[in-house]
Amino acid sequence: MWCPHLSVIASTLFVPLALCNFYDNPEFDLPPPTGTPLEELQAKWDFDWGFSGISTFAHLKHVKCLTTPYEPFDIGILGAPFDTAVSYRPGARFGPRAIRAASSRQTTFRGFNHRAGLNPYRSWPSVLDCGDIPVTPFDNALALHQMTSAYLELVSRRPLSHGNPPSHTHPKIISLGGDHSIALPALRALQKIHDRPIALLHFDAHLDTWHPGAYPSAWASHPTQADFTHGTMFWIASEEGLIANGSSVHAGLRTRLGGLDYADYDNDDRQGFLRIEADDIDAFGVSGIIDLIMQQMGTETPVYLSVDIDVLDPGIAPGTGTPEPGGWTTRELIQILRGIEDLNLVGADVVEVSPAYDGNDEGTALAGAQVVYELITSMVVRGLKDRGEYVARKKPGVEKLKLKPKAPTKQKIPVEGLVVEEPLRDEL
Repeated sequence: MWCPHLSVIASTLFVPLALCNFYDNPEFDLPPPTGTPLEELQAKWDFDWGFSGISTFAHLKHVKCLTTPYEPFDIGILGAPFDTAVSYRPGARFGPRAIRAASSRQTTFRGFNHRAGLNPYRSWPSVLDCGDIPVTPFDNALALHQMTSAYLELVSRRPLSHGNPPSHTHPKIISLGGDHSIALPALRALQKIHDRPIALLHFDAHLDTWHPGAYPSAWASHPTQADFTHGTMFWIASEEGLIANGSSVHAGLRTRLGGLDYADYDNDDRQGFLRIEADDIDAFGVSGIIDLIMQQMGTETPVYLSVDIDVLDPGIAPGTGTPEPGGWTTRELIQILRGIEDLNLVGADVVEVSPAYDGNDEGTALAGAQVVYELITSMVVRGLKDRGEYVARKKPGVEKLKLKPKAPTKQKIPVEGLVVEEPLRDEL
């Protein structure tokens, strides 16, 4: 029998304390020959703490989607453990494993997103951890073919919530990289499925639209397999007509350029990107960055959102292959992602998490896992809006805040044809 509550024991002096112990438990009953009923087993054991269970993203159901075509889903988390296209530090092949482990404190029962007013894991879509693509590390041309085939296989299927909302005709894949080159096979598959170029929202310290000739070599003429790198894949994508010219955005840039001039920018201009530098956030603020992105991309164009974790400052996220000082904070990136939830996301990735350089605190992998959570939430919110089911909620407690910062006197200054408000500064 269960031990009575201690307060009851204290008030019932005739109950010998020796008969009751904190560690007492009910007697064990032998299960019936037919086995314990499923409902009872689920009530007892269908639960994982953050530190228990097999490592899947947010403890989601794991299905090897590539070999399980009979289990439809709406949003799939797919690992792409490939990093043999890097130019500096390898190790991102272990990124999917690290991001999954870092997501362990996310669960379906503790997944409520306070800013969106919903739990994305318990809303309209079926969200699965689809496992990893078994990518060869020995042949980049074959690896590219494998990844493209895997993406095409998955996004061509009928999602569980097909047609509800009406635009939801294909599953959405969020990839865990892997180096950044995994975005090329995703774009190839999406362009084929949607039969149109895809707008690219690219968070990164680097352009990644480099011409393959940016890495000079006297050993071979172009094109060669060596042209496929994590810095040239968007140039290749543009050449193949996969990217919507004039609707795409780089955000968080702070890269050094090649040569003696702005030729890299000229090449990027031909590919139709809007460039938002990391330090533009000082002039525009987070809300200004959000406005720039939304003005360029709109809400209807299909968008692939690609987050290179090196968009964050290496002081915050050191576990990456090509770190660059002067990046955004995790809070700034999350705020921007939350502000662009009206984009028509058809796919996304989080790449370049290299846990070998992450130290002991999992900081980079934790940031990657949070980004994936925000992307899932945005996909869910957009779907609810398109279904006419979204109810905007205010975060409790905000209305109780009475203090308001005093607005500084402002002047308007032009920035590349845009008007930006900047506080007046005293002359020294």
